[in-house]
Amino acid sequence: MSLTLPLIALGGAAGSVLRYLMVSAIGAPLGTAAVNVVGSFAIGVLFVLISRADWQMFLMTGVLGGFTTFSAFSLDAVKLVEQGQMLQAALYVLTSVGLSLIAVALGVALARGLA
Repeated sequence: MSLTLPLIALGGAAGSVLRYLMVSAIGAPLGTAAVNVVGSFAIGVLFVLISRADWQMFLMTGVLGGFTTFSAFSLDAVKLVEQGQMLQAALYVLTSVGLSLIAVALGVALARGLA
């Protein structure tokens, strides 16, 4: 029997709890943005360092899949728009996406330097 689905499920549960704790500690939408940036950095590092498929499933698909919150990010942006906070919504979207892309690139570069 394959362990792929249980590994993803366990990782997803852990990632979801970590996301909840981080967003609760910081507050939305900044907590959601922080989760996306941290998750982007982590996936960049793991992309370089983890070659075993079982660890990729657990950490990248499971933990980081449960941890990162693109759907919550999108909802936060829509809420800001609905509240008439257009500038805040635009800054939130641009900053979150921009910092997440930078975090992935930084994670990859750092991990490649360590490997």
